[in-house]
Amino acid sequence: MKKPTLALLACALLAPVSTLAFADETALLEEARGVASGIPPKLLAVLKSEIEKGGPEGAISVCRDKAPQMAKEASAKTGWMIRRVSLKNRNPKAVPDAWERTALEEFDRRAAAGEAPATLEKGEIVADGDGRSYRYMKALPTQPLCLACHGSSADIGPAVRTKLESLYPADQATGYKVGDIRGAMTIRKPL
Repeated sequence: MKKPTLALLACALLAPVSTLAFADETALLEEARGVASGIPPKLLAVLKSEIEKGGPEGAISVCRDKAPQMAKEASAKTGWMIRRVSLKNRNPKAVPDAWERTALEEFDRRAAAGEAPATLEKGEIVADGDGRSYRYMKALPTQPLCLACHGSSADIGPAVRTKLESLYPADQATGYKVGDIRGAMTIRKPL
């Protein structure tokens, strides 16, 4: 009878650990999807309501003030750090870090290759300072109602343009068409 090699013994011992790590990462992915999918529909509902009340220029405060507040409240409730980022940011706080930039660039390549922007996501465990975190991003495609503030110059009315110029003098977040990736919901949970 052959003696088991050291490599076979190591594989046998590590297989349960590998399976457990995969199960943990799958659970984190599902949890992240749930957290990330909760905010955009609420934000769209608030935007629609504000547009009905005061037009697109009145809704600018939703993205500027209410969306970060909604993210802060959801972060406190879920334990995930939540924010929105974009390669063409309007708000200077929405600049992606290196991991987020790589994910957004990957989303753009995948969308250009024909993947539906609404399905684009990325999640993984990453080294984070002295520890690890689970990071997740979900693409945010441009919706028709977004064009009044994020579309071409023909889509953006004078009142909106004036308000955006006063609030965001370094604005880069225009020129989008429906379905373009406007940015992403990005969330992180320390492990």
